[in-house]
Amino acid sequence: MSASIVRATVKAVSRRKILPTKAALTLTPSAVNKIRILLQDKPEYIGLKVGVRTRGCNGLTYTLDYTKEKDNSDEEVLQDGVRVFIEKKAQLTLLGTEMDFVETKLSSEFVFNNPNIKGTCGCGESFNI
Repeated sequence: MSASIVRATVKAVSRRKILPTKAALTLTPSAVNKIRILLQDKPEYIGLKVGVRTRGCNGLTYTLDYTKEKDNSDEEVLQDGVRVFIEKKAQLTLLGTEMDFVETKLSSEFVFNNPNIKGTCGCGESFNI
């Protein structure tokens, strides 16, 4: 059983050149550091799992959970010693996406910079492809 850990916001990006990569998802150094911090006191978990759920006013939202094992259908992203698993349902929606961690005075959250998004809701928590 997974435990939900943090809030995530989506941001549509346009006119941005995405560099080719073998990974479906790339992590910024800020995201890598935050994932390391989240997992350092939880040795029973091997990484984070990213998924999508039908929710919100625009169709889909991202989910982030701790995971103890890799499912057969999960895509594994290993970057700088950090493991992120992408659920099968989320794999096509995340192709070419950059996962960042942003901290401001009012919030701290993972942000998915996804070039595949066609629209987002006003609050930025749900999207459509």
